[in-house]
Amino acid sequence: MALILHLTPMDFLPLHLTLWQFILFRLAASFCGVFGFSVMFNSPVKLAASAAVIGALANTLRLELVDLVSFPPAAAAFVGAFTAGILASLLKKYVGYPRISITVPSIVIMVPGLYLYKAFYNLGVMSLETSASWLASALLIILALPLGLIFARIITDRSFRCCT
Repeated sequence: MALILHLTPMDFLPLHLTLWQFILFRLAASFCGVFGFSVMFNSPVKLAASAAVIGALANTLRLELVDLVSFPPAAAAFVGAFTAGILASLLKKYVGYPRISITVPSIVIMVPGLYLYKAFYNLGVMSLETSASWLASALLIILALPLGLIFARIITDRSFRCCT
């Protein structure tokens, strides 16, 4: 479809914003995105809002690590997912929902759709080296997300660490 419609992937256009404006817009967009994913999962509003707060903080942290500190995207995804896991562990007592119900919607926004699109687009135009690079980056990010949650669970859940 992309070839038929002449849609080619390109970089984002520059938004002439200050750093704080950029961060605030990312927080708001991440909140709305995670809240929307939660609603699609049929979550109650209290759970969706909790996941949205966690996801907004974790996703904005991930994006800022890539942009400001030049973290590799997979490492930033790990840190973002780890942060979401830690925050969900702290919040689960107050919200009354299981940790997994909070963490999954909060990290779905971190799935690298653009990377996968660029990988498959370049595969379609037979630019195999470029396609392989985008696909490898996407797969590393996809692997980093559950690893971040697992490490957060290992740190915060004593029974998860011990063999019974």
